[in-house]
Amino acid sequence: MTIGGTVSATAVLFVLLLAASVVGWFGVKAPEGEVYSFPGFAIAGVLVGLVCAIAMSFRPQWARVLGPVYAVAEGLFIGAVSRAYETYYDGIVVQAAGATIAVFAVMLGLHVFRILKVTDRMRRIVVSATLGIAVFYGISLLMSLFGASPLFISSASPFGIFFSFLVAGLAAFNLSLDFDFIERGVEQRLPRSVEWFAAFGVLVTVVWLYLEILRLLAKLRDR
Repeated sequence: MTIGGTVSATAVLFVLLLAASVVGWFGVKAPEGEVYSFPGFAIAGVLVGLVCAIAMSFRPQWARVLGPVYAVAEGLFIGAVSRAYETYYDGIVVQAAGATIAVFAVMLGLHVFRILKVTDRMRRIVVSATLGIAVFYGISLLMSLFGASPLFISSASPFGIFFSFLVAGLAAFNLSLDFDFIERGVEQRLPRSVEWFAAFGVLVTVVWLYLEILRLLAKLRDR
């Protein structure tokens, strides 16, 4: 496992994500400033991506094959969601993408210059909080199937905005864990196949961060 190989694998996954997002973008029918239909393949992309993520959590060595599948599947969803947000909030996608890139650059700089060090305690806190958010989102999704869900998730209330700031910040700290994993993997001379698993981890975190920033900006505009 090398830094260069991991960067190359990450670049491939992001190219696939962006290419698929273009397809997802044009799959949304939104004439006259209103979304009339959301493509079914975007929802299918979420399900396929979830299956790939679960499979790779048990079999990291499959990341070379399932990583690109995940990137394409999530790209379809990201593109469709971005088009839907852009329909109602002009220019929000560029803002969210710019903010995501900025956060990524800042967290990478903090890691490279050892300003922010990943300790075992920090790792436990971030992982525990991330699992808590994942469980919370899962419960909220199940509740929404029965017509009920926590309002602050999409609400532009002060608490709703604070919640989005909190979750976006948690996603940013997950980037530190991703960078640390790559660094330790290279130092420990892990197999080259781990490069794709590490790249997959970075992609998942960046997608999560982008979606949270997109939601946060929408809430701020609704204020």
